[in-house]
Amino acid sequence: MIDLRLLREDPDRVRASQRARGEDVALVDSLLSADERRRSSGVRFDELRNEQKGLGKLIGKATGDEKAELLQRASRLAADVKAADAEREAADAETQELLLKLGNLVHPEVPVGGEEDFVTLETHGTHRDFAAEGFEPRDHLELGQLLGAIDVERGAKVSGSRFYFLTGVGALLELALVNAAIAQATAAGFIPMLTPALVRPQSMAGTGFLGQAAQDVYHLDKDDLYLVGTSEVPLAAYHMDEIIEAERLPLRYAGFSPCFRREAGSHGKDTRGIFRVHQFDKVEMFSYVLPEDAQAEHQRLLEWEKQWLTSLELPFRVIDVASADLGASAARKFDCEAWIPTQGKYRELTSTSDCTEFQSRRLSIRVREDKKVRPLATLNGTLCAVPRTIVAILENHQQADGSVRVPEVLRPYLGGREVLEPVTR
Repeated sequence: MIDLRLLREDPDRVRASQRARGEDVALVDSLLSADERRRSSGVRFDELRNEQKGLGKLIGKATGDEKAELLQRASRLAADVKAADAEREAADAETQELLLKLGNLVHPEVPVGGEEDFVTLETHGTHRDFAAEGFEPRDHLELGQLLGAIDVERGAKVSGSRFYFLTGVGALLELALVNAAIAQATAAGFIPMLTPALVRPQSMAGTGFLGQAAQDVYHLDKDDLYLVGTSEVPLAAYHMDEIIEAERLPLRYAGFSPCFRREAGSHGKDTRGIFRVHQFDKVEMFSYVLPEDAQAEHQRLLEWEKQWLTSLELPFRVIDVASADLGASAARKFDCEAWIPTQGKYRELTSTSDCTEFQSRRLSIRVREDKKVRPLATLNGTLCAVPRTIVAILENHQQADGSVRVPEVLRPYLGGREVLEPVTR
């Protein structure tokens, strides 16, 4: 959530942010009104409580008719205090409810617009000319079937659409990717973490995934637990309700977890293969830093993602995501999109977001520095979303006979294997 003090001091900035996100601008005025009622009712309650305490002292000294009159007055005052307390609590609840609906403030350099209004910042690598090499590229599903690596038919039989099995070298390729990604993150100073896949509502809400993203979240009604769509959620909630000493920052974690997404609203999109699925594994970077260090940390996360994709020898571009496509928690987001030959376009593989103080305020995570306590900043960055990375590797490193060359960085994790060969079933 944002700082209410900032809202009161510069509401136009918050309105502009809401407008850029394509969200309800009227929410700002509703929140200002609720906050004013919260503060005025708090003042009224404090005044009545002070009067009540003073009256209690007078009653203790009074006698006879004077005491009887004071007792009657105290009875009326008690009712007023109770009403004021109820009004204060109602105003506070309304303020918090509205505040949780408000997205993070959009960074001023973010391009304004929707999904297609991003700005390309960098392009890396070159696209292969398959025509010059004398063959038509196969898509990742055909390659996966040739290699005995992907089985979507049995995935659908067992679990439904958008589920799959990784088999044989497909399973080995996932393990190689995860181990290589964790090795890179560990070398960069991240603490490796295996995180819970189920979290409580306060963890999911605190990271901002029960607002506009709620339709993509799986909920277990009986247990009131949520399946995470990213290990960002448990990593953000890891220090919930804690005060962290400034000398411990930055804190960097690399979480590995299964991820679950309904993919609501994606009907008809990427229905072939494993690009857009309901369950996948992912390695996620997460940082806790001082707020003034957040933008520099954002660039570091992006550099680690670029380093990873370069090590996989994939052509990719970096985009500055437009305001309406940010997600509630992010003030700014960079995506790295790999070239997918059979689609003839770039598709998102990794993403990194600067969430400033938005999540830490909701999760009550603070930093102590020079005896002062204040919210810190949180950032996240996908290092390896496994299925999409497999898609990019298979398509970009395929050979005419259906085999796939293994990037050098993965070979130590595949027993030195340089090529994935087609299998006969």
